[in-house]
Amino acid sequence: MMGFLGWLIVAVLTVIPMLKLLPHFGINKNWTFAGIIPLGGLALIWWMASKLQELERR
Repeated sequence: MMGFLGWLIVAVLTVIPMLKLLPHFGINKNWTFAGIIPLGGLALIWWMASKLQELERR
């Protein structure tokens, strides 16, 4: 039970900031829920970094 509770807390702490950050990078907010999976959060951070590089080139 404690493991699930810990995972749930980490998932919520990942999803809430992503809900606000992803639209600034032109990514649909629904992708936020990929952050529930541990590698999904890492993939979203990588995707935002690549979008930021695109924005800086313009």
